[in-house]
Order: sequence, then structure tokens, then C-alpha cells
Amino acid sequence: MKSSIVLISNPAAKLFSEKKIEKASHFLRARGYEVKVFPTTQRGDAERLAREALKKSPYLVIAAGGDGTINEVINGIAGEAIPLAILPLGTTNVLAKELNIPEHVKGAMEVAVNNTPKTVSLGRIVCSPEDTRNPPTPPFIKGGMGGFYGENIQSTHHSSFFSRLFVLMAGIGFDGETVFGIDENIKKISGKGAYIYSGIKTLFHFHPNELIFDIDGITYYGYSAIIGKAAKYGGNFKITPDASLAAPSFYVCIFKGKKRFDILRYVFGIASRTHLNFKDIEYLRATNIEIKGNAHIQIDGDYCCMTPAKVEVVPHILRLVYPAPL
Repeated sequence: MKSSIVLISNPAAKLFSEKKIEKASHFLRARGYEVKVFPTTQRGDAERLAREALKKSPYLVIAAGGDGTINEVINGIAGEAIPLAILPLGTTNVLAKELNIPEHVKGAMEVAVNNTPKTVSLGRIVCSPEDTRNPPTPPFIKGGMGGFYGENIQSTHHSSFFSRLFVLMAGIGFDGETVFGIDENIKKISGKGAYIYSGIKTLFHFHPNELIFDIDGITYYGYSAIIGKAAKYGGNFKITPDASLAAPSFYVCIFKGKKRFDILRYVFGIASRTHLNFKDIEYLRATNIEIKGNAHIQIDGDYCCMTPAKVEVVPHILRLVYPAPL
């Protein structure tokens, strides 16, 4: 045997099937790898399994699921030398699209074993644990994320903040409230339809308060924002087209309108890739962001917490396997 590979799979993922996991395992074993498959059963399992896998020093960890599953695995292994590959099985598979990873088993596994890992930078959000809904396990991380990036400390219930890494984006305001309102039962059946349905519902009762964004020492105001670590969003849309996983920075879109018409205008602008020309959208490069006010936040498509919050870039913290330079 060459080395062991740990495959963490989420049976609840939209495109999951046992046949796909078996096909991936067969592909890897045929190339001489020992494969250990660990399925998740509840939220937080993927992160816990990733942490446990590190103790056995595998050659590679593969996250088989959607962007939420990948986010959990990243929070389990970031800062360690063991690289991550992905088998996209989710609703939109935004990270796979960002990295040009095929959404079929054979293509994804070929990428996993035939490419050299590249080091990427991630985002980290810090907010109050009292404002989180369904926090992942372990919920509170203080300081670095372990390994050569510093001490990994799990807090008690008296912890003063909640911290998560993200690879794609953080959405504040309308975006966060839409994800907050998603019906998980509808999501299991319709996938993207659950986001659209929740977005329509949110549109009719969205009455935001103004938010204050302190971005690298300069203050901006708005009602919603997308903090992009990657270029793609919700599939092939590009809200922050200049963002890159390879760069130790974010790109931020601050939306200054709060009326329903404004939100609809932003949606059509994003769809037509003209939104960055709007006078009431601020588009900025950033590394440190502090958000004050009262709004929901989502990261990588899953609900996270409420503002106030701080967002920062964590440079070169993850070894990720993908086929071409970003």
C-alpha cells in the first residue's frame, strides 16, 4: 500500500449515493491506497472526524459532500500539513466550481491523486457564542487552528466568542437572513429551491438596520454585504469576481440600499454581472473587517451567527488539492 486516505462522507448531501462512495473507494484502492470511509450522522461530525483522522497521519483527507461538509472538514484540519481534496456531492458545489474540480466521481478522484497540494488562505469570523444557531462541534476555537498555526483551545460555555474558518464567503444582512430562514426539509427535497423560496420570503419582511463596517481602519455604511474569499457564489455567479483563495485578502461588496426594489436591482445586477457599476455598491479589497449593528451572518452557505462580528484573513492555512493555479 502507498498510504492511507480518509474519506469523510455526508449521506445527507443532495447528490450523495452509496454507489458514488464505493466508486471513489474502488478508484483509490486500484491505485494502491488504503481507504477508510467515515460517514457523518449529524451536524459537526465532519469536523470531529477530520480532527480524529489527523491523529493517524493519513496521506490525504477527502471531504465528500456539499460546501457545508467541506467547511466542517476544513475547520477540522486547517493549519496541519495533511492536505484536503474534495468529492462534490452538494446542492451547488461552489468550491468545486471555483477550483475547476469535476462534479463526477472519476474526475474528482483523478484530481485528488494527480495534483500537488497548494497552500491557500481562508477567512475567519469571530462573533458572540450567544448569537449562534446550531453551532458546530467543537463550537469554540480560540487563537490559531492547531498544528504549526498555533495553540488550539476549546472553550467552555463561558467563552466570550465563537470562531469559524470559511473558504468561500460570508454573507451579512439579506444574504444571512435568507440562509437563516431556510427550511431544512424543503432543502432536502429541492436543494437550490429552498434558497430561492427563503429569499422570496425574506424580501417581503426584510427591514434592516444600518450596519457599520470598519474595513482596514476606514468606516463604511450599508445594509448588507458579501465578504468574498472566492470569486464564485451560489454556483457560477460572481459577486466578488476579483477574490481568490490564493490571495491573503478579501473582496467586499457593501450594499447601501435597503428597499425591496434595491434588493431586486442587486439580484438582477449580479445575474447580469453589472452590479459593480452601481453607485450604491461599494467594492473594496480588505484584510480585516469589523461589523457593528444587528444582522444575520452566513458562511459558505450555512447559517453562522449574528453581528457584531470581526472577519480576518488567515494566510496560507490550508493545503488544498486542485488542478490549476487560481
